[in-house]
Amino acid sequence: MFVAAPAQAVNGTARSAPTFNGTVYAIAYRGSTVYVGGSFTKASWGGRTYPRLRLAAFDARTGELLGWSPAADSTVRALAATAGGVYAAGYFHSVAGQKRDSIAQLDPVTGAVGRFNHAVDGTPYALAAGNGRLYLGGSFTAVNGSKRRNLAAFSLATGRLDRAWRAHADDRVHTLAVTGAQLFLGGAFHKVNGVSSTLRLAAVSGRTGVLDPYFRPKVTAEVNAIAVDGSRVYAATGGQGGRAVAYNALDGSMRWQRVFDGDAVAITTLNGVTYVGGHFDRACLTPRNGPQGTCLDGSMPRVKLAAMTGAGRLTAWAPQANGVIGVRVLSANPAGTISAGGDFTTIGGAEHPRFAVLTGSA
Repeated sequence: MFVAAPAQAVNGTARSAPTFNGTVYAIAYRGSTVYVGGSFTKASWGGRTYPRLRLAAFDARTGELLGWSPAADSTVRALAATAGGVYAAGYFHSVAGQKRDSIAQLDPVTGAVGRFNHAVDGTPYALAAGNGRLYLGGSFTAVNGSKRRNLAAFSLATGRLDRAWRAHADDRVHTLAVTGAQLFLGGAFHKVNGVSSTLRLAAVSGRTGVLDPYFRPKVTAEVNAIAVDGSRVYAATGGQGGRAVAYNALDGSMRWQRVFDGDAVAITTLNGVTYVGGHFDRACLTPRNGPQGTCLDGSMPRVKLAAMTGAGRLTAWAPQANGVIGVRVLSANPAGTISAGGDFTTIGGAEHPRFAVLTGSA
């Protein structure tokens, strides 16, 4: 049986940060700047409200909303920040008045749109950067007229589609994570590169797209988010209830799992602690659950947010977000904070519409 461990996590107190009038789907860090993407049209900070059409940025040190505001004409679903720029992907067709089909490069200071310009036949859901490339995952069939099944890579140096990198999946890719030369991907797919033992979670070479022949996790439900931390890969899944699962990054063997009474949608790690967010209200004390995710062997209240130790034991961290959907995205700042975005309007009973930064040690 899993039991609660003493808190070893960021505490549940939310610090000053902008809030938004619509869903937050994406968060990315670049130095001391935090970039946010979603479906919102306004951001609030310091008692005032400012127009921010689906993209915004703020100072991670002070929480102050920045002037960075390249307007997107529809929802931003994913962000990735590199030394050379901020990349956005989503449902939009223009950013800052420039035509861009579902993916764009933005100046990290001015918000000006870069020359990176591609046509995506479908819907992007995920971005990740590494190995000199920007990786795109989603539900699409082609990029620039070239066949690409739900995965693509672009050169960060030239902005061009990497025609030699040809990894592909047979269904939706919801999430991507890079560690070293590996790219991990999760989603609803059954096969990656045509291989049948790659259900919902797999790894490919970030340089060639070749499938990792050793990483073979057994995943019981659709993967909504992944995170990597040293020798482990963490997945947030749906299914009957939801799960946060830690896998060995070498062979995919399970290290631990935590079951909830609703979908786990977001996951991140910081200083050996795993944070998870989603639709759930309770964390089960064992992996057994029933209809609608009901915990069969007891539970502890964890409303939309929870944290686990390196051994998978539930910590005392319990900020309590509200709403039906709750938390959609979590991101860890190396400086020691966790940013949460989604559809919630309160954290711990205090008003934090759709975004909050959680900080401090418990």
